[in-house]
Amino acid sequence: MSLSRRHLAALLCGAAAIPMTVALPSPARAQVAVYDPSNYAQNVLQAARALQQINNQITSLQNQTQMLIGQARNLASLPYSSLSALQAQVAATQALLGQARALAYNVQDIQEAFHQRYSVADLLASDADLTARAEARWTTSVAGFQDALTVQAGVVEGLETSRGQMQSLVSASQDASGALQAAQAGNQLLALQAQQLSALTAVVVANGRAQALEAADRAAARADAKARFARFMGATPQP
Repeated sequence: MSLSRRHLAALLCGAAAIPMTVALPSPARAQVAVYDPSNYAQNVLQAARALQQINNQITSLQNQTQMLIGQARNLASLPYSSLSALQAQVAATQALLGQARALAYNVQDIQEAFHQRYSVADLLASDADLTARAEARWTTSVAGFQDALTVQAGVVEGLETSRGQMQSLVSASQDASGALQAAQAGNQLLALQAQQLSALTAVVVANGRAQALEAADRAAARADAKARFARFMGATPQP
């Protein structure tokens, strides 16, 4: 028993004299993290710059989209057109002028009528001829005034249509989504004004024609009266 204790003590002393080393496995060494503040700040800065570039690209795409939408609106055509209605009104006014009674709006017809009815009366003309001339002139004058009244009535009837077209065009102009629609609405408003000026011109022409025929009738009547008086006085017609 005593020997065993001496041997055990010797073994313990020998073991104490041997230096102990503990080896860590390699995976344990790999799990040790090292924090580098400068490297971390640089990574954050790069990420912020990349995010800013993405935001700039998104903003640029949004601006391009808005620009394309604006261009599409500017190129959009006006959905409303008053051209057919305006053309119909002008055609109606022309038709009224074309229905002139007794004396048409034709240069050749007017020249022939004045030569036959409004020229200086022949001293050899009979009373029946002079009376027929006067009656033809009177008929022409009455027809001229009737034509003027007809044209006036037609223009007045077209005012309601013109008013409706104007309201529609003004509404279309206010609701225009782009430059092209606004320009087209403005052009159609100008066309409406041109049509109204055309109708006003027709009224002025018809009134002027009636007044001119009346004045020509009075002048021809005085010429016929002179011819009758000269014949009554026994004047000899000039060759």
